Amino acid sequence: MKDEERKKMFKDVFAPKSGEKILFLIDIPHKNIKDTDVWRARRAMAQDWYRAFKELGKEIGFSVNLLEYNATGMNSSPLPQTLVDELRVNHLVIAMTEYSATPTLVHISKKEGSITRCASMPGVEKRMEETAFKADYREVRRYANAIEHMLNNAVGASIVFSTGDNLYIDLRNRIAGSDDGDCSQTGQCINFPSGEAWKTPYEATPEEISEFGPSKTEGIMPVSYDNELLKFIIRNNQIIKVIGEDEKAEEMRIFFLEEETRRNIAELGIGCNPNAVVTGNVLEDEKVGGLHIAYGMSVHLGGKVKSDMHQDICYPKGLPVESTTLNLINKNGSKTELIHKAMLRYELLK
Repeated sequence: MKDEERKKMFKDVFAPKSGEKILFLIDIPHKNIKDTDVWRARRAMAQDWYRAFKELGKEIGFSVNLLEYNATGMNSSPLPQTLVDELRVNHLVIAMTEYSATPTLVHISKKEGSITRCASMPGVEKRMEETAFKADYREVRRYANAIEHMLNNAVGASIVFSTGDNLYIDLRNRIAGSDDGDCSQTGQCINFPSGEAWKTPYEATPEEISEFGPSKTEGIMPVSYDNELLKFIIRNNQIIKVIGEDEKAEEMRIFFLEEETRRNIAELGIGCNPNAVVTGNVLEDEKVGGLHIAYGMSVHLGGKVKSDMHQDICYPKGLPVESTTLNLINKNGSKTELIHKAMLRYELLK
């Protein structure tokens, strides 16, 4: 991406204003959290963006700083309160991290009296400047908003995977949201590069179950880890069993036993960035036109479950396991085939 293209993207997405304080946030390896070449390259990219923002700041009249903190070691783990307090005094926080800080950034942005808007970029890579970052974000916004509307009209989603497994996700009693690449207003928190809409499944918390009954989320969620295929058995929106015979299967059984909230099905997401490509990097894979499903924390997306993590599993065309078909079950009983042959049907969104 050329300097002028990058500068235009900064203005279009973040709209920095005169007098604002802007902070770049990066996490660093420490103790038993080992560094990697990809992580080092991300920190170098953050330095490049920091310098580019400083140049833009001279033109517009805003200040830019960079802050490092010790990595949490797990996606979506809460950030320390002392760090949260430092972030809150900034108007824009751009987090180019190894481990996702999204739930904390959402909390900061949405807190009453906040002056802050945030962009969470866990796992970002410089090569994305030639793919997902180059999208026409006016188009992305149109697609994301259309999917958000469709999800709000849906009470369920019926999914068929390339493994032959089936999963039904209960979409009652929740409000959908979208990530459309606009981070110009106080209170916003986006994932960047952007391009998705989501809805938290109905989780049947104790406060809800007496009125609405148990969750209807049920079936099998296949997950590929380094060529090992696991199958998560799901009932009542909870992962109740992990099927698999190798080391990863046992690791995941222990992982779910350690903290019950990790078993929660937390998100049904639909990517809609036409420039995004499948590489195995979740940040971009989940923006490709297709399905992703998350487990763990859901409160930052409008759900009811707090947890110490949130993990997305992606299923667009080109990954080892694909979502070959996704039908939304609408309030009037009709069906909308939103994903066909593992690809989002963009023609339905225009």
